[in-house]
Formats: sequence, C-alpha cells, structure tokens
Amino acid sequence: MPPFDEYVNEIRSLWESRMLTNGGEKHAALEAALGAFFGEPHLSLCVNGHSGLEGILDVLGLTGEVLTTPFTFASTTNALVRRGLTPVFCDILPEDYTLDPAKLEEKITPRTSAILAVHVYGNLCHTEVIEAVAKKHGLKVIYDAAHAFGVTKKGVSAAAFGDAAMFSFHATKVFHTIEGGAAVFRTAGNKEAFDRWKNFGLQGDAAGVFGPNAKMNEFAAAMGLCNLRRLEACIAARKTAAARYRENLRGVKGLALPPAQPGVKSNYAYFPVVIDPAAFGCTRDALRDALAAQNIAARRYFYPLTSLSPAFGGRYAAADTPVAARVAENVLCLPLYEGLTDADIDRVCGVIIRNSECEIRN
Repeated sequence: MPPFDEYVNEIRSLWESRMLTNGGEKHAALEAALGAFFGEPHLSLCVNGHSGLEGILDVLGLTGEVLTTPFTFASTTNALVRRGLTPVFCDILPEDYTLDPAKLEEKITPRTSAILAVHVYGNLCHTEVIEAVAKKHGLKVIYDAAHAFGVTKKGVSAAAFGDAAMFSFHATKVFHTIEGGAAVFRTAGNKEAFDRWKNFGLQGDAAGVFGPNAKMNEFAAAMGLCNLRRLEACIAARKTAAARYRENLRGVKGLALPPAQPGVKSNYAYFPVVIDPAAFGCTRDALRDALAAQNIAARRYFYPLTSLSPAFGGRYAAADTPVAARVAENVLCLPLYEGLTDADIDRVCGVIIRNSECEIRN
C-alpha cells in the first residue's frame, strides 16, 4: 500500500467534486496513465479482472468452443462457462507452465472460435506460435494477463498481444487498485463496446446489450494512481527477494525453481517451486504443512486444475492434460511481496531445506 498521507491527498478532491464513481477524474486519469504505460490506448478500467474477461468474451462475440488451459485460477474457466462457451483444455509446457502451442491444432473443431491463453507467474505465453495457429484457423486470441502487469517480451508489453488482454488489479497483484481490472483491445470500437457493456450496456437511457455493472469507482482508481508511481520500486524489491530465494535454494535436489524466459522482463509476481517428492524427500503438501507450522503461508497455486472443479461433475480427467496435472499436484508458491526481508526469506528456506533429504551442492 502507498503511504497513508499520499492516498489521503489523492482522494481529497473527491470531497469537493462529490463524484465517487461513473467515470470521474481519478478514473479518467488512471485509464490514461495505464494506456500510456502499456503503449496501448484502447484500455478500459473495470471493477475486477474477472468482469474484464467476461466483457472481452462478450464484446468479441465468441461462440462454441474455446481452447484454453486448466492450469489457471478458477476465474478463467468460470468466465468461459458463464458466457455460454465450452472450454476445451490443452496441456501446458513443463518449462514455463504456459499453454503448449503444439497441442492446439489437434483440439480445433468447426465449433472453435478462440484461444484463451494464460500468462503464468510473470511468464509470458509463446505468443508468436499461438497467434500463428489462430491466424491459420481464423480464431480470436485472448490473453488472461492477470499475472503479467509490467511484463515485456523484447521490449513489447504483455498488453500488446492478441485481440484483447485482461489484467487483474486485485490486492494480491504486483499493481493493484484494491479490487479492479482492465480490458485492453486492439481497436477503438471494441473498447467503446466494452465501455457500454460495463455500464449495464446502456446506450443513452436504454440497454443496447444486457451488460452488468462493472465500473471501477474513484477510490479504487485513486489507489491505482498512487501504486503506479511506486511500481518500479515494488518490482525491484520483488526481484531482490526472488534472487535471495534462488541463492538459498540453488542446488536443492528435487526442487525446480521458477524459470527465466529469454527476452522476457519479469514482474516477479510469484515464486513457485515444483517438487519432485521422490528426489526432494517429502511431498508438496507435507512441506506446506511444515511451513504452516512455522506460521509461513505457502499456497498451492494453481491447484486443483480448473478442469477438475466439482462444478464440472467429472466431465474432464487429469489424464487429459498430464503435464498440467503433475505441476498442479506438486507446485507451491512461496511468500513473495515488497516488504519481505532477507531474514524472512532465510527462515522460509531453512524450513524447506530441513524438510528435504537432499544435499546442497555448492
């Protein structure tokens, strides 16, 4: 969070304008600032990332089946189902946990309308290959970029890929507005359609489409303006923390550390480790419990696969996406945030090392 006085100063003018929502001055300022930050002018703020994704699916007019990944948060899959679309799950790459482009074409049918790929932990999808497949088959491409704020590939923002991208500004993210999100489009027309959609679909006084109330309020936008000013420092602190983890855990047998993608500037959003129980000496869940016993919160993220959600009633099987299933059963995200100290990290790593049966290699 920003310094208290900074946020108070940012919202002070709201007591004068009395405009608390519906596109006030803070909303306009943040939308413009983020458009400039991404280098993408067709950006629309919304109440949360999930609403942004549902709005994108509506605005792009998708139907039928959408190729996607089960290694994601529930929101991605829920958005598809809630918009009347059928998710078709493809496996992920073992090296960076993003959608495996080689698995796409075998899943395409006449009912396929789009690919919904997910940038994971600050790793970017293999956009060139995904978009080549989409172009060949006349499909739309949407990116769930909830984990990718500030991430670039060869200097190009994560917001610049596909037909549209969704960003989450939830309080747990690198950049947040308490709750919030944004949809980024390639065209002004789609941005304007989304602007109407998020305001009940109103065209004048009547609904042109049946949209929800998905607007961002002024207090959330003000938080975003404060946090955008702090973004570089936040990412730098996370980078330092991630380097400390790597230094401490390098060489631990059976513990795969987060990959670094060539040409990608990460935001260090998460620090996931993937455990090979046989080599490491204990299971992921046993390690999580050992950390919890020391008052250290580590998260099974993502787990379970969204394809295995009870809401599907057993429609899909783990064997459909074996790489994703293996990673989901063995991944653990370690604490990583701006205020994390070296002593905190050393304490986390000490628990991990004590619970392994490995030798540390120099």
